[in-house]
Amino acid sequence: MKTVRLTVAEALAKYLAAQMIEIDGNKEQLFGASFAIFGHGNVTCFGQQLKNIEDKIPTWRGQNEQSMATAAIAYAKANQRRRIGIATSSIGPGATNMVTAAGIAHTNRLPLLLISGDAYVSRLPDPVLQQPENFEDPSITCNDTFKPLTRYWDRIVSPTQLMHTLPQALDTMLDPATCGPVFIGLPQDIQGVAYDYPEVFFAEKVHRIRRPEPEMVVLEEARDILAKARRPLIISGGGVHYSLATDELATFSAKHNIPVVETIAGRATMLQDNPLNAGPIGVTGSDSANFMAAHADVVVAIGTRLQDFTTGSWTVFRNPDMKLVSINVAKFDAVKHMSFPVLGDARTCMTKLSALLGDWRADQEWADTAKAQADQWKALVQKRTHPQEGDLLPGLSSYAQVIGKLNTSMEQGDTILTAAGGLPAELAMNWQNYQIGKFDIEFGFSCMGYEIAGGWGAKIANPDNDVVVLVGDGSYLIQNSDIYSSVLTGHKMIVVVCDNGGFAVINKLQNNTGNQSFNNLLSDCRRPDGELARVDFAKHAEAQGAISEKLTSIDDFDAAFARAKAADRTYVIVVDIDPVSPAAWSKCDCWWEVGLPEVTRNEDTARMVAEWEEGRRHQRPGV
Repeated sequence: MKTVRLTVAEALAKYLAAQMIEIDGNKEQLFGASFAIFGHGNVTCFGQQLKNIEDKIPTWRGQNEQSMATAAIAYAKANQRRRIGIATSSIGPGATNMVTAAGIAHTNRLPLLLISGDAYVSRLPDPVLQQPENFEDPSITCNDTFKPLTRYWDRIVSPTQLMHTLPQALDTMLDPATCGPVFIGLPQDIQGVAYDYPEVFFAEKVHRIRRPEPEMVVLEEARDILAKARRPLIISGGGVHYSLATDELATFSAKHNIPVVETIAGRATMLQDNPLNAGPIGVTGSDSANFMAAHADVVVAIGTRLQDFTTGSWTVFRNPDMKLVSINVAKFDAVKHMSFPVLGDARTCMTKLSALLGDWRADQEWADTAKAQADQWKALVQKRTHPQEGDLLPGLSSYAQVIGKLNTSMEQGDTILTAAGGLPAELAMNWQNYQIGKFDIEFGFSCMGYEIAGGWGAKIANPDNDVVVLVGDGSYLIQNSDIYSSVLTGHKMIVVVCDNGGFAVINKLQNNTGNQSFNNLLSDCRRPDGELARVDFAKHAEAQGAISEKLTSIDDFDAAFARAKAADRTYVIVVDIDPVSPAAWSKCDCWWEVGLPEVTRNEDTARMVAEWEEGRRHQRPGV
């Protein structure tokens, strides 16, 4: 067997560069982007090797380890999990900064390859810089913190490990049932150790995403359940996107006349003008979708992990005899709440189940109900996006107004992206799907700071179209440095900063649970002299190299967005948002469980707790 003598760092880079994936009949690099901040733990060996393969895997310089790993996640999501981003850091704080990103990827079932430097295996120079030292177990380093938040974890202590670890790591990320983040620790001394690797280990390999087949006997049982339904409903989740099954969803629902509702991750799996699209479900959804869920007798959940915001903490299903059929590649997700689990790829399962159902169709009256309910929701969206004079505080706008403007101004191929705070609910509740996909709300981990970094990663994945980032002032302040990253690397974004003067959505929850406003709105966090300090976001963005402007009226938004579209670099638009007026917030009739006190100290809190407990009457207790 022919061998080639390489260091561990050389072998790792060479292997990653040899991995390809077939997409639409074309062969692409599996790892399409690398994000790096170098330090003493990864620059001397692995950093140089990334330089040597930059013609195959370009490396982009981040400004913060968390944000660069977040960009890698958004890159994978924009590629529908078919291409993967790498994030590499030094040891210690550089590594632990990426733990939050690991949580995002793990929760959202997205692939991410994390590679961090590590302490010396020899321990001869111990303790080294940025090594905390565990008193009871010297083998533990900061990198062990990734173990609960990764699907596969390894520390390379011998060069031979790579030949086992790397194929396993790739398989974990590429298998739709186990897809998630992978962590590899590279001790500083081991990175430079050489070994005679078999040349065949570095041969080009073309990967394809598996499509697990369901068992026929299981599909037949699912058919029998569905065929008895009078009011069936499909919940379309993110797995429909990742299975590339949006066409099959439209075909399946049309053939069998079954209404569809969408989760947050499943938004834009079906066009809004489809008469069977009953809108988004759950706490951040629509009354139309929640009405359908409340009256359904069979619910087919496709590619969703049924998060509490989807199920209203399991209160949206009001029919005690409702049967739940869950189609999912992951057994962990498929068996929740005593569902009838169908393990398999979403596209494959829908195609085969449709064939078994033959000409069976749900009652037209039920489909008509879905359309009537959806029409009412769309009319409500129209009102929210066009508030009347006096609904909002003077000179301020609402999230819904901004979303309405973007909904009519964005072009085919453009991506809309947001994450934490009030914007996920407002976007999910009010967006109208004019195109399939190109929609990213990170609301599995609800990570403040995903927005701008995620926009950068999504733009790298979609260089020919605009990525529009919606970010609140709170998230902006937590993580904004990738405005500079986008300017530095030439990946233009359009960033809309919605400034409501603090953490307004949490202030709203604080008030709605009977508590007084405290430590959320900036107006409640004044200096001792009473002065209210505010950030000039337009100037801040400009200081990072972006073009920016602050609007004095929402009426100026269309013209500002046109200027942003025409700009040659990242463009930031700042809009002042009403944080308190009832009309400033979109809502639907859906319960959500939050932790409330059993013992209350005032009438307001007692009243709110009683109202919350009233909503619990409809909660399904795990079955």
